[in-house]
Amino acid sequence: MRPAQSQATESPAAEPPTPGVEVIDVHTHYVPHGWPDLGPDTPTARFETEAEVMIMLAGREFRRVASDCWDAEIRLADMDADGVARQVVSPTPVFFSYAHDVAQATKIAHILNDLALEICAPAPGRLLPMCQVPLQDPDAACAELERCLAAGHVGVEIGNHVGDHDLDNEGVVTFLQHAAALGAPVFVHPWDMPTSPRLDRWMAQWLVGMPSETHLSILAMILGGVFDRVDEGLRICFAHGGGSFAFWLGRLGNAWHRRGDVIGTSELHPEHYLGRFYVDSVVFDAGALRLLVDTIGADRVVVGSDYPYPLGERPAGSVVHAADFLDAATRARLLAGNARDFLGLAGPTAAPATAPAAAGAGLVEGLG
Repeated sequence: MRPAQSQATESPAAEPPTPGVEVIDVHTHYVPHGWPDLGPDTPTARFETEAEVMIMLAGREFRRVASDCWDAEIRLADMDADGVARQVVSPTPVFFSYAHDVAQATKIAHILNDLALEICAPAPGRLLPMCQVPLQDPDAACAELERCLAAGHVGVEIGNHVGDHDLDNEGVVTFLQHAAALGAPVFVHPWDMPTSPRLDRWMAQWLVGMPSETHLSILAMILGGVFDRVDEGLRICFAHGGGSFAFWLGRLGNAWHRRGDVIGTSELHPEHYLGRFYVDSVVFDAGALRLLVDTIGADRVVVGSDYPYPLGERPAGSVVHAADFLDAATRARLLAGNARDFLGLAGPTAAPATAPAAAGAGLVEGLG
């Protein structure tokens, strides 16, 4: 697996921020600037320079990250340049540790969650940390979520599966019920994609694997009966535009009617559940964004950038700013209003200290 720089290069073709409109970015990641020994078969840090760290897995290079992953000053400067008022700062999924024993995974979550608070501490109103939990054990996961909410985290990021168990697994459902009861927003990120010679080319794990993993997760929430069982107050958001779900919703509905003996496992038609979840806007194309708005709902799409990784969007929300099919009120909802609802935030935050620059967005080869 080829390592990647964490910063994306910028292109002059990107749409500049919309003046005077708040932007809340719900999908960004952090990596600490070093971390203690997390135990066997866990990520380790190899320091390349003061500003670069190589994440190592089992002695192999996994990903090169830079200081924008841990330095609040750099992160805030980029936010100001992009016109971003607030940013949700979530774990990088390689640290989830769901395959480890519960004690070790709990220790890892505790360490990383406390480090996330330190990273976000310089700007508590603008950098909003999300925690990770040992999702393989519902009791430990619920306890860590409670600890983190009390400490200042705004919600939780979870992986889209635990081993061979999808989000309709009993333990995961128990955790989601607890998150709903606590009013904690849940951000679902694909991770631990299958490998094969076919998927090891062209970054196919990221370009095909991630969208299909997220699609499968939403299916599990619907067909696995999770939305039927969990309180409607659950606020849950899926990364990367919800993967390929929106495009294939019609196929799902057709199968639900024609092969109900196999997949008619939800109480209601799949379209009934569209108001139960959010997706982010990291789709890079106005046509794809329009599909999300038309299918998932204008009140259910939030800005996400995947900052600071190379498959992310700079400036955050560029595709929303550029979408000429959105009226001003709908654009404002996508840029911030929906995120406030998802996160349970109060009104607009203060404007960035510096005027937004007309920075461009671009993609380079790397891992998102």
